[in-house]
Amino acid sequence: MCGIVGYVGQKQALEIVVAGLRRLEYRGYDSAGVAVVSGEELVVRKKAGKLVNLETLLGSDPMPDSTTGIGHTRWATHGGPTDSNAHPHVSEDGTVAVIHNGIIENFAELRAELNAAGVSLSSETDTEVVAHLLALELPAADRDLPEAMRRVCRRLEGAFTLVALDREQPDLVVGARRNSPLVVGVGQGENFLASDVAAFVDHTREALELGQDQVVILTPTSVTVTDFDGEPAAVRPFTVDWDASAAEKGGFDLFMLKEIAEQPRAVADSLRGRITRDSRIQLDETNLDEAALRAITKVVVIACGTAAHAGMVAKYAIEHWTRVPVEVELASEFRYRDPIVGPDSLVIAISQSGETMDTLMALRYAKAQGAHTLAICNTVGSTIPRESDGVLYTYAGPEIAVASTKAFLTQIIAAYLVGLYLAQVRGTMFEDEIRGVLAELDDMPSKVDLVLDTTEPVRALARELAGATSVLFLGRHVGFPVALEGALKLKELAYMHAEGFPAGELKHGPIALIEEGVPVIVIVPSPRGRAVLHDKIVSNIQEVRARGALVVAIAEEGDESITPYAEHIIRIPAVPTLMQPLVATVPLQAFACEMATAKGHDVDQPRNLAKSVTVE
Repeated sequence: MCGIVGYVGQKQALEIVVAGLRRLEYRGYDSAGVAVVSGEELVVRKKAGKLVNLETLLGSDPMPDSTTGIGHTRWATHGGPTDSNAHPHVSEDGTVAVIHNGIIENFAELRAELNAAGVSLSSETDTEVVAHLLALELPAADRDLPEAMRRVCRRLEGAFTLVALDREQPDLVVGARRNSPLVVGVGQGENFLASDVAAFVDHTREALELGQDQVVILTPTSVTVTDFDGEPAAVRPFTVDWDASAAEKGGFDLFMLKEIAEQPRAVADSLRGRITRDSRIQLDETNLDEAALRAITKVVVIACGTAAHAGMVAKYAIEHWTRVPVEVELASEFRYRDPIVGPDSLVIAISQSGETMDTLMALRYAKAQGAHTLAICNTVGSTIPRESDGVLYTYAGPEIAVASTKAFLTQIIAAYLVGLYLAQVRGTMFEDEIRGVLAELDDMPSKVDLVLDTTEPVRALARELAGATSVLFLGRHVGFPVALEGALKLKELAYMHAEGFPAGELKHGPIALIEEGVPVIVIVPSPRGRAVLHDKIVSNIQEVRARGALVVAIAEEGDESITPYAEHIIRIPAVPTLMQPLVATVPLQAFACEMATAKGHDVDQPRNLAKSVTVE
């Protein structure tokens, strides 16, 4: 979603702010802007389109030197992506500039109030009302911008991060948050605000988590945090455990290619430190009482998009290992259907960013019903882990490309660890059984590495099929969510029709989509251990071939029985059934990435998408 950067210190603010915005481009946006305070002047530049458009404007219309500034990349909600709707927004008297992430739900009422007071608004956004409200509150607050911010925030409804400048207070940046991400970077003689630590990790790794309904006041030498009523508020310091180089392309043409290649390390890192020498699972950070875990009667996974597919994979494993029923719910629908959760439920919220608004609101609903809650997340200090009873972090490192890759694999790993831990606590698996599964998981980084060594034929096939208008994906058992994920990647990146189906449902309707030459990618179960599934999917392949489909099979090494039934075979290492998603997904990621490249699309920043969806 929107990217936010704020800086106050001794250096050139504009350089730091623009560099920070560049690091936040991955979040997805359609306009960009900056504001600085220089002397008694507040100067703003903003432009629709990519950051390069703003940089071109700055080249032709430079801004004055300044040590205090804010910047913003906007993902449009209220009002289209135009120059006038871009942030920052400035009060009518030109004294206050504001940037915003989120949605102010009562903006229409506030806008009408401002119009009645004779204030002229120049944009279609909900954000602009805040700039005008701050300017109106400043005289009453004795020109105290933090107090004006607190007064305005108490009137706002919805989700928001706000950052503001006042031209009469040149060494001050003020921020506020409710249900939207904002983090403080603490430097030496300088301080930072951002929606993501990536914006300032070049300058400092020391950070502060902000809580709900808090206002933060930055000067070059101080950070002060209060609640919306002005009372001192507690914050938690943390250290960013990766450096700026982790957010660079590292010799790859695309962030997505780099992140696909990082998956073996990400899987290994997410396992590290969670298995004891005697092969027991140790998840100290989950903070869940073993007696409570023994008492739960069901598990509910709440997630969106790729994270929901990871939850669907996990369902098969957790139910198999624990004999506890698992429901996987789209977080955006969860609380609207009056779901049945309570003290005997474990609700697992999966989110790469930890700021996914649909998932956060579903989590809060579950907590209100008394459910035990656990977050699976990749972002330390984000909102969903903070509001959950416990957290299991996925150590994937920064994921910059909008389309998720390594987060998906590490979410599966984390969910599997939770499932095995439940089995360990509840006694539903013998110790040697758990040791066997842990050994299989430990082998996964090397197996994923083998897949990465053989992706060039996959990429060549993608280039060959780049003219297709539709691609269908079929799978059974854990192969079904892999099919959904493969289709999602193609939709996200190649902007084409792609659908994933459970292969057994083919004859119940989707087979009508099959016509001459349509590519059908089939995730083939192993003939070992799940022979009945393998035989059935061969029948499904014959059904689509009989109707002219071009079959691409994802099949394990040594499975020659599939050879007569597919025009193309993509080989993956032979692994146990529940481990197959960890290797079968990788070629589908490479396929989608290459097809999008062949079509000339921006792979890392696909149209209309944002990395972190922080509005409902």
